Formats: sequence, structure tokens, C-alpha cells
Amino acid sequence: MSKILLTITFLIISNTFMTLAWYGNLKLQEMKLLSPKTPIIFIILLSWGIALMEYSFLIPANRIGSDINGGPFSLVQLKVIQEVISCLVFAIVASVLFKGETLAWNHIVAFACLALAVYFVFMK
Repeated sequence: MSKILLTITFLIISNTFMTLAWYGNLKLQEMKLLSPKTPIIFIILLSWGIALMEYSFLIPANRIGSDINGGPFSLVQLKVIQEVISCLVFAIVASVLFKGETLAWNHIVAFACLALAVYFVFMK
């Protein structure tokens, strides 16, 4: 598997875990598996456990993808790619898990601007 594909795959997996770490507790509350009165320390520890999985993919993605280690991307390119993937993963998770959330035209325009950011960060 190429370093580009492996880096992007790991970033997608990483951002899926991170999105679940940040917003999963809200879905669990919506499903009545957690109460609004659940102690915040429990929610934080649960999120940290999920975030550990996020880091288990993010760190290798950055190491494999970084030109410092012979990868194809500069640090800035890695960060911009990660942010775009993060927003795309969030949009998918929000649309699938949170049925009341919808993407409006301005969200699509914002994603287009992010795509332009990727274009510009890779310009020579």
C-alpha cells in the first residue's frame, strides 16, 4: 500500500474515532444510554478511551506521511489534509447518527473552501 493511501486511510480512521470521542456521548444520551446527569468525569474518561484509538492511528499516519520520515507530505500539507478529512468525517457522522442534523448550502460552500485550501497547499 502506498504511503499516500496508508496515510489517508489512517487519517480517516483516526478522525472517525475522534468525532465519536467528541460527539458520541451526545448520541448515547439521545439513545438514553447515558443520562444528562451522568458525571462529567465519566464522560471525559469514556472520551479519552475512544481518543486513545484516535491517537493509535493519527500518530502512525503522521509518521508515515511526513516528509521528515520519507513520506510524501510536508507538515502543512498533512495538517490541511487532516482538517478536510475531519470535516468530511464529521459531516458523515452527523448526518448518519444525528438524524436532525442536515447539511445546508452554506455547509457545502464551506467544504468547497476547504477543498480549495487543499489545492492551494499543494500548489508549487
